[in-house]
Amino acid sequence: MIPTVVWGTGNVGRAALRAVDAHPALALAAVLVHDPAKVGRDAGELAGLDRALGVAATDDIDAVLAARPRAVVYAASGDIRPDEALADVVRSVRAGAVVVTPALYPLYDPRSAPPEFRDPVLAAVAEGGGSLFVSGVDPGWGNDVLPLLISGLGTTVDAIRCQEIFDYSTYEQEDSVRHLIGMGHPMEYEPLMLAPSIPTMVWGGQLRLMARALGVELDEIRETLERRALDVTVTTRTMGVFEAGTQGAVRFEVQGVVDGEPRIVIEHITRIHPSCAPDWPTPPDGTGAHRVVIEGRPRIEVTVEASDEGENRSAGGNATAVGRLVNAVDWLVDAKPGLYDALDVPLRPAVGRLGRKRP
Repeated sequence: MIPTVVWGTGNVGRAALRAVDAHPALALAAVLVHDPAKVGRDAGELAGLDRALGVAATDDIDAVLAARPRAVVYAASGDIRPDEALADVVRSVRAGAVVVTPALYPLYDPRSAPPEFRDPVLAAVAEGGGSLFVSGVDPGWGNDVLPLLISGLGTTVDAIRCQEIFDYSTYEQEDSVRHLIGMGHPMEYEPLMLAPSIPTMVWGGQLRLMARALGVELDEIRETLERRALDVTVTTRTMGVFEAGTQGAVRFEVQGVVDGEPRIVIEHITRIHPSCAPDWPTPPDGTGAHRVVIEGRPRIEVTVEASDEGENRSAGGNATAVGRLVNAVDWLVDAKPGLYDALDVPLRPAVGRLGRKRP
């Protein structure tokens, strides 16, 4: 069994705890938390399970890493604290751990990552013998391995489009939804996540990764952005009231341009209520889905709907993103130390987990 630490117990961390507990090759060794109110609570409670896991949460990072865990699932956010997240990850890799995380956007494609992100990780790998694999939470597989797999079914491929189409009222992370993305703010408010160049910073690595796998060179990366206001005031179950006239929907694209044409596109279409921007693409049931469209011959469209935590689609998306990461841990443990990407790490069947129940 591979002693594994889960660092962070928010939306991603809850799913990570459940994934580690369910994996036949992993053993939960420790749970790291930042909130003092979570210290001492059992991991099973924090994971939303109906049983204890016998591991109490702690905020003692030094003690946890001094125990030399073989793996760390870093589930703490890196959205507004990228430097701190990088420092935590580097520290874990230097301690000899295999680290998997969605927190470090620039390392989706390590080859094109800024040196200030890549070089500290490579130094930690050389010093401590650990490894790092970064994959997105939106989810990563929807913007790399799935579209690449589906593209291989085509005779000709003109363009690849990866879509996230979501009702964000199901996403229980109010700071991100309201402030980073801007839902509920006046239309003159400029959300950080939608500022020029930020979408490219976040998703550009995945475009470059897909281009590399497809054997093409990107001329450039372009961004498009549309925002819509709510026509009426709406009240959501998780985040309260969003006033009429404030931002209610966002649609943006990050486009990988090849020979002057957008050929690889990552698109997000997000609403705080289904009534906003009804002319934009919608998910099959109005709640949320991830979709890959291969334009070519034949035209191929694949829609993935995942649910967790009471049929919550946002939680389902988080859980599949976490599954991609946690299920890579044993492969990474067997591989040589290094900095890995989605083209290196295979997506494998659920070996040993079909119908398996934990005691």
